[in-house]
Amino acid sequence: MQVSVENMSGIERRLTVSIDEDRINDAVQSKLKDLTKTVKLDGFRKGKVPMSVVKQQYGSRVRQEIIGDLIQSTFYEAVSNEKLRPAGLPDINTKEMAPGKGLEYTATFEVYPEVGIASFAAESIEKPVSEISDADVDKMVEIIRKQNMEWHEVDRAAEEGDKVSVDFRGTIEGEPFEGGEGKDMVVELGQKRMIDGFEEGLKGAKAGDELTLDLTFPENYQVEDLKGKPVQFAIKVNRVEAPVLPELNADLAKKLGVEDGDLDKMREEIRNNMQRELDSKLKSKLKEGVMDKLMSLHPIDIPAALVEEEARLLAEQMKQNLASQGMGQQELNLPIDMFKGEAEKRVGLGLIMSEIVKQNDIKIDPERVKKTIENIARPYEQPEEVIKWYYSDKRRLGEVESLVLEEQVVDWVMEQAKVEEKSYNFDELMNPKATAE
Repeated sequence: MQVSVENMSGIERRLTVSIDEDRINDAVQSKLKDLTKTVKLDGFRKGKVPMSVVKQQYGSRVRQEIIGDLIQSTFYEAVSNEKLRPAGLPDINTKEMAPGKGLEYTATFEVYPEVGIASFAAESIEKPVSEISDADVDKMVEIIRKQNMEWHEVDRAAEEGDKVSVDFRGTIEGEPFEGGEGKDMVVELGQKRMIDGFEEGLKGAKAGDELTLDLTFPENYQVEDLKGKPVQFAIKVNRVEAPVLPELNADLAKKLGVEDGDLDKMREEIRNNMQRELDSKLKSKLKEGVMDKLMSLHPIDIPAALVEEEARLLAEQMKQNLASQGMGQQELNLPIDMFKGEAEKRVGLGLIMSEIVKQNDIKIDPERVKKTIENIARPYEQPEEVIKWYYSDKRRLGEVESLVLEEQVVDWVMEQAKVEEKSYNFDELMNPKATAE
């Protein structure tokens, strides 16, 4: 076997392999000899078919099978000898050869890139820090009160924040249109879920009122035939409901799981939950900063085959998530390209972190894995069952081990780099979009 390697561009390689006819012929003859022992042909007893007859009947097919097997075996033999690490399957092209002249083929493929780990000594990495204040807890208590809010029917004019139940019938130039009629539809004033003017027109209305709203569909309305068209809604108000926040008392505490209704215990439970969320967010933000630093310091060629595989995995995960939310298969035609950006980042980080782990002999810390699983299990009613569930399945346990290994890489990077702490308040970290607005 003769092998030559050509560097195409970046991480692409082309392997040319030539196989002598003798090697092919020996393998074919051996296969045909085996066939003479088992083949059944009319006029011959089993195991008594002459070699010449077997060759005439099966020679061509056997040669093709042998060539396929040889291409596979010699490819892996060649990349092993040449110390190449293919990333993904090769593109094989065989060259037409004269009968009895052997076989030549080319295999084009990408290899794993070489990753040289950069020095972090001069690099600065931000470490976010934050504390939960009494004011943060007060704000969370109010959020919880709103989450447990009740609606009471009122005999007054509707105001911002009220819910108004209406029957409506819409017409365009006096004619009804599809989707333009509803019964007992609830509109929460101030949510801006209706077209401009609809919610505003209900303010000041009382149960039993009938009114007419002359409005216009927006130019970017989702229904093509209705875009920009004037519409008239005939509305009957059925009822008006006002929000009523629960009292901050023992009943609310009990509803939140504090059996004796102690408000101080309730606040402590809320603070503990906030702290768990905050710790998770701080860890996530730190990890995100480290990963961004790894990518910026290690520009590498990323094998397209690995990106394609990861993108398909992400698409499949998204489909499963959407399906679990009740979406039908016809709605789940997700193009792979929409996941390739995230897939490329994931693959790149995986290659970089693998090299860090390898060069620094970082081993998964079993005790850290145990603590991570215990933290995951803690909020459940029977945490010990959740812990058993993780340790009973290698795949699930492997997911946690991968997560822990990533955290250990983050720790290693932080030990090498200059760490600069930056303080955030609770809302900045937990609700960045709301804070920005």
